[in-house]
Amino acid sequence: MRRLRVTVEYDGRPFMGWQRQDHGPSVQGAIEAAIHAVTGETVQVFSAGRTDAGVHAEAMVAHFDLASALAPFRIMEALNARLRPAPVAILDCVEAPGFHARFDCRERRYRYRIINRRAPLTWQAGLAWRVPVALDAAAMHAAAQRLVGRHDFTTFRSAHCQADSPLRTLDELRVERAGEEVLIFARARSFLHHQVRSMTGCLKLVGEGRWTADDLAAALAARHRDALGVNAPPDGLTFLTACYTEVSA
Repeated sequence: MRRLRVTVEYDGRPFMGWQRQDHGPSVQGAIEAAIHAVTGETVQVFSAGRTDAGVHAEAMVAHFDLASALAPFRIMEALNARLRPAPVAILDCVEAPGFHARFDCRERRYRYRIINRRAPLTWQAGLAWRVPVALDAAAMHAAAQRLVGRHDFTTFRSAHCQADSPLRTLDELRVERAGEEVLIFARARSFLHHQVRSMTGCLKLVGEGRWTADDLAAALAARHRDALGVNAPPDGLTFLTACYTEVSA
C-alpha cells in the first residue's frame, strides 16, 4: 500500500458537506466512489478539514492509501474524469509516505465573502452572502481584533460541535473591502464547528452599526451560544488552504 496526497477544489452547493453522509451527497463520498471506479479499491479519504453543506474549497488537502501501481498523475486524471460532472477537481496528486492530512496540519485558512449591495445576486448566488445595508469594513476589522488570540469560543461554536474543548487560538481575523465585496480572512491551527460563520455574522452586526466592538467582546466573554448575534450562511465561506511544516506560510 502507498499513501497519496491530493489537493481538492470544489463547489459546495450540491453537497451536504465534505464528510460522507447517509442522507445526501458529500465531497468525500464522491471522491471515494471515483477511486473505486478507477481502481476497484474501497478506500477512506481523510481531509485537513470538514466543511459544512454549501461551503466551498479552493485547496482542501486530503490523503488515502492505495494498492494500485498507477502513477499519481494518471490517478489524478482518471479521478477527474470519473468525478465529472460533479463540481469537484483533483488539482494535484503525489506520493506522501507517512503523511496525514488532518494530524500533520499546522494551520487552516478560510475566507468569507460578503457582497455589500442592494441588487440581488445572479451568478454569484450561493458563492457569497449579499448584505444590502452598507457595511463599515474598518469598524469590522477593528472589532475583529478582540477575537484574535486564545479564547473560549463557546459563543461561536455550534451546539452540535464535537470538539473536546472550546478553547482555540485564532491567529488572524482580518476584514478588507474590495469594491462592493467585504472579505473576512481567518487563520488558525483549528476551528470549532461554525466558528468562522458565527464570527462573521457578529462582525456583520458591527459593520451595520448594530453592535460595537465591546458588544462583540461581551459575546465572547459570555461563553454561551445564546449570546451569539447572527450565524452567517455557508454560501460565502471557502476553505482556502491547509499548511504543513514543509509549506511556507
